[in-house]
Amino acid sequence: MSKRIQVTFTDEQWEILQKLKGKMGEGDADLIRNIVLAWLSEKSIMSTIVKREILGGEK
Repeated sequence: MSKRIQVTFTDEQWEILQKLKGKMGEGDADLIRNIVLAWLSEKSIMSTIVKREILGGEK
């Protein structure tokens, strides 16, 4: 299953994001998805959730 969301960026924000195209994703959706996943990983949010699930704790 997948979800679609709409996000809005200022022109300045979009210019910055476009500079990452090809490095973090080819299309707009790939780019934003990969940025979000990288941020979650950097903040250890993903690993914390996985550890809880493996240990049978809360999600």
